[in-house]
Amino acid sequence: MDAGLIGSVITVLFFLVFIGIVWWAYHRDNRKRFDDAAQLPFQEDDDAGRRPSEDHPRRAQ
Repeated sequence: MDAGLIGSVITVLFFLVFIGIVWWAYHRDNRKRFDDAAQLPFQEDDDAGRRPSEDHPRRAQ
């Protein structure tokens, strides 16, 4: 095998991996999961205003 053939095989392999990733990302079964993940930064935490020392009684001493 020469370097040209190895380079071509690797190029085709990476192209197929790329196509697989694009198919996975745009597959309709993943839409709800991705939409939920997109909303995570906008959800509020219940303990967002608390200090770490208030969370753990040993640290509050």
